Amino acid sequence: MENASGSATAVASRDLGSQRGRSLVPERLQSREHERQLEVERRKQKRQNQEVEEEKSDFFAAAFSRERLAVEELLEGGESVEQLEEAAARLQGLQKLVNDSVLFLAAYDLRQGQEVLARLQEALAKRRQELQPKKRFAFKTRRKDAASATKVDSAPGAPAAEGILASPPPLKEEEGFDSSWICGFSNLQSQVLEKRAEELHQRDVLLTQLINCTIKLYGNPNTLRLTKARGCTLLCGPVSTSVFLENCSDCVLAVACQQLRVHTTKDTRIFLQVTSRAIVEDCTGIQFAPYTWSYPGIDKDFEGSGLDRSKNNWSDVDDFNWLARDVASPNWSILPEEERRIQ
Repeated sequence: MENASGSATAVASRDLGSQRGRSLVPERLQSREHERQLEVERRKQKRQNQEVEEEKSDFFAAAFSRERLAVEELLEGGESVEQLEEAAARLQGLQKLVNDSVLFLAAYDLRQGQEVLARLQEALAKRRQELQPKKRFAFKTRRKDAASATKVDSAPGAPAAEGILASPPPLKEEEGFDSSWICGFSNLQSQVLEKRAEELHQRDVLLTQLINCTIKLYGNPNTLRLTKARGCTLLCGPVSTSVFLENCSDCVLAVACQQLRVHTTKDTRIFLQVTSRAIVEDCTGIQFAPYTWSYPGIDKDFEGSGLDRSKNNWSDVDDFNWLARDVASPNWSILPEEERRIQ
């Protein structure tokens, strides 16, 4: 009897195990089917996103090409100030198109677009210079520019501060800056330099060969270039188009602009408001933080610049010397909050 009872128990246990095994098979199948459906959905969504991005890229390419040709035609045939202003307006629209497309454009396409914009901005500055009356070289303007710089703690024998119109440095033709249209400072050391809104409005500012200077630019320039500067602090109001930084070291900048390009520069802090993306190339030790400089009248200058104050990509930086997307570039970093002091 006991053997019979044991056998019955064993059979019952096997039957129960078989039932449990059979019940688990559909669950595993259902789980696999669910995972398969999720993977199909993920692939479908990825394909749809890719198609949307391709459509956006195609639209960008067509719109950019159309507007670029229109600006080039205006610049080539423009014989009046009105035509140049139309070219400037369309160029600003072209810049906005690039700014609005940075999230889906490939790095190469973004770089090509920004290079085209830089070339067109240089061509616009050249055409403006060609139409500019010669009276811009009046001596009283030179004296006014010379008086706008204030000497502070100058070393013995330091050169007197003077505006760049009074003593322009030699400029390379490809830089795109024409001496009758620019303003700024050059070849100065240990000085405080200032320019006001009426001196800067929609002009190209060039600052070069400065050492241990503090430069304050109140107003709305068209472009800004800082080259060959060491140990300088530059505070600038909103720049309508581009800011270029080249061959600088140990500097502090506060700039607002559509586009920032930094070349061959090291150990520099940049407090930035930018509607496009910042670009660094051949740089080391660059640190970024959001733009915080303010002065009376800056709201009006922002309105005149056309910049969107609600849009700031200060931490979106493209390093053209660092192609690994999954590893942070060692050439730039975010400035810690406790160190974000402009002066």
